[in-house]
Amino acid sequence: MNYVKTHPQELESAYAYTARDGTCKFSSASGKVAVKTVATVTARSAAQLKAAIATGPTSVTVEADRSVFQQYRSGVLNSSACGTSLDHAITAVGYGTDASAGDYYIVRNSWGASWGNKGYINIAAVEGTVGICGIQQTSVWPTTN
Repeated sequence: MNYVKTHPQELESAYAYTARDGTCKFSSASGKVAVKTVATVTARSAAQLKAAIATGPTSVTVEADRSVFQQYRSGVLNSSACGTSLDHAITAVGYGTDASAGDYYIVRNSWGASWGNKGYINIAAVEGTVGICGIQQTSVWPTTN
């Protein structure tokens, strides 16, 4: 996010994510989104993480080296088998409530659309804890004003 303070980012509609190695085609003249400051979410607070997500995409960190995360396909991930040793930054883009699984975060991963549920994972939101896969330990979101 510090990089984006001085290098405004293009909109996804102008520079789509491809999930492939390649040559950067970024054009600073086309930059539309800049970051002024970065705010930190209160750790262990599902309510605060949801509040951050409500303002826009929020950077979250999880432990992603376990098979329960890597083999996710659908539903709400709510397993302590995930671990909480953070090793992967991803983007929380929304949240919801499932009738049987309860509250969850909607998270976009960087592994492409063939992973998870078309590139997304739903991770349970558990108030007062470090969260499933450690999602409620270290989160930040940018402000633009």
